[in-house]
Parts: sequence; C-alpha cells; structure tokens
Amino acid sequence: MASVLSLASTTKTFRIAVVGVGLVGNEFIKQLLAFPAPSPFRLVSLSSSKATVFHPDGLSVSAASWKDELASSGRKPDLQVLLRELAALVKPGQEVVLVDNTSSNDVAALYPQFLKFGVNVITPNKKAFSSELSLYESILAASLESGAKFLNEATVGAGLPIISTLKDLVATGDNVLKIEGVFSGTMSYIFNEFSTGKEGGPSFSSVVSVAREKGYTEPHPADDLNGADVARKLTILSRFIPPLRTALPNGYQSVSTKSLVPPQLEGIESGDEFIKRLPEFDAQFDKMRADAAKEGKVLRFAGVVDVQAGIIKADLEKYPVTHPFATALGGSDNIIMFHTERYGARPLVVQGAGAGAAVTAMGVMSDLLKLV
Repeated sequence: MASVLSLASTTKTFRIAVVGVGLVGNEFIKQLLAFPAPSPFRLVSLSSSKATVFHPDGLSVSAASWKDELASSGRKPDLQVLLRELAALVKPGQEVVLVDNTSSNDVAALYPQFLKFGVNVITPNKKAFSSELSLYESILAASLESGAKFLNEATVGAGLPIISTLKDLVATGDNVLKIEGVFSGTMSYIFNEFSTGKEGGPSFSSVVSVAREKGYTEPHPADDLNGADVARKLTILSRFIPPLRTALPNGYQSVSTKSLVPPQLEGIESGDEFIKRLPEFDAQFDKMRADAAKEGKVLRFAGVVDVQAGIIKADLEKYPVTHPFATALGGSDNIIMFHTERYGARPLVVQGAGAGAAVTAMGVMSDLLKLV
C-alpha cells in the first residue's frame, strides 16, 4: 500500500465516482474526504438509488455537505450515462475509479464495460466475483485488455487482509493446500454464544433473535442462516487459486452448502414471522450442541477450500474446545487459516472484526491506495 508520504509526490490524479451511499458508502466518503492534503483524489460523482451528481473536475463538497448536495440534485441515476462520463475522463496521468458500495447485481454486471473503457473498479460487492464463471472471466479479460484494475479486498473479511494475503501467497509461488475459516460475522456471533463446549446454554432461536436485535443479521435471518454469504466468499477466494479458478461454473451455487434454515421455514417471507417460528426447532439444535459437547467440541459454521481434495464447502463443523475456532473468537470476529507449503506446520492466521461499516470502508480505501 502506498504511504501517505509517497502520495505527496505522485503526479497522477484519481477521479472517483461513488455508487451506493448507505452505511459503507457513507463511511468511505467520510474517509476519502478526510484524506490528508495534498490529496491525489478528486470525488467527481455520487450516486444513490434515487439521485446522482457529477462534475468532471471534482465536486465541491465536504463531509458535512455532500448529502444535501446529492438530495437536492434533480438528476436520476443512470449507469450507462455514468459509464460514458467516466470513460471520457480516462487519459494518461489521470486514473478514473468506480467505487461500488452497493450489493447490486445490475452494477456488478457492468464491471466488464467499465474496465474495458479503462475505469478501475473497487468494491465490497460480492456479486460479480461469486456469480457465474462467465461474468468473472469477462472481468478478467476486460482488465487484461485495458490495464484497468479491479480490487475487491472488502468482499471477504471486510477490512481484514484476506484476499491480499492469498494473492501474495499465490504470486510468490507458494502452493495453497487448504483455507478454512469462520467467514461470517453473523454466524460467528451466533455460534460463539450458542456453543461453548459446555452442556446446555441459551436456545438457538434466542441467540438468533438477539443477533438480529444487535444488527448482526440481515433483516431476514434466513439470509444468513442459509450459508449463501459464506459460499460467496469461498467462491471469491477459490478463483484466486490457479487449480480452482474454473471449479465453480455457477459460482456460489456450485459450493456444497449446509443451510441451517429448517425446511419448514424456507418459504417464510417475513423476518419477524421467521423469528417467531424458529423456537419450534430449538430441540434439534440443542441435540447437536449436546452431541458436540460430549465429544469435547464446539459447533462452528465454517468454510473450507481444500485444494488437494477439490472440496469447497460451507458447513456446520465440530472443533475441539482447544481449537482456535473455539478459543480465539469473540463477538462477530472472522478467523481464516491458510495452510500452504511454506506455512505447513503452523498455518498463517488472519483474525479480527469481519463486519461493520467502518472496517469495510477501510478495506475499500486501502484498495484505492493500492492504485497510487
């Protein structure tokens, strides 16, 4: 990553368009506008789902004024128009960057076009990198053709250096044998509270309910409990490992995934109704916890990429009470272990807060600095 000192001497300028101004977008804009002078960054566009503003030489906004500026704009967002506007700014000595802070499939589908026209793409949006292989291949091809980069550190582990660590391992010729980890902050919290290795404990439904109240789950907890978020992250990582790059043709849907949503509740559209009915299934989860405790183990929802065996799975696993997944985790932490030829006897471990707007935005900001 470029140091702040080295940025002062850069001759490049960076025209930045931000799409998505929710929790992560808001925090990213705050970090961008607080960057020390002289800053090479010029914020040229802001887009919400309802409005957009654009000025090729940079918007005259501050951390206190940008929301009003956007709200007072009468211009509706149009991704194709934005694509043309940003493409026109690409020239030697002037980099253009699309920062996509949405979780939109529509924006993700346009990454190949932005890249083809020389616009760099930075995003915490998992969709483009965990969907069908054809979109991912298009992104790679467009980046190769134009030289524009795509950076997506914050798609796995928020601000934790998961993707950059994996890329460095691969680029320096290490052989990745296996990656395993607790990749979901939501699932981490739920099972840290529910399964401690001791007999008994709170009911599964009560832990999920508290997690929802604390804002750790999606509004509909089934969106976390179905394991799809972990499957997406495993897809993203596996595609950076050469032997597995084409292993998941349908992206996350090709990952072997254990859903913790009881089959009887799968059709429920309301998160409130789901929480109301979840206690009907507490006995099943109690038994799983009790069985694990008898073996001196805890339950953890883990993701595994086993390169040697060709297995990519998201599942509820049992780990000894002495295992780092049992002893090192607190709250909504993520923990990821890289087993490689170089890190053979003891895996390389990355651990820390894996969720939250501030750390996710930090991951996005750190990607932006890698362009400098």
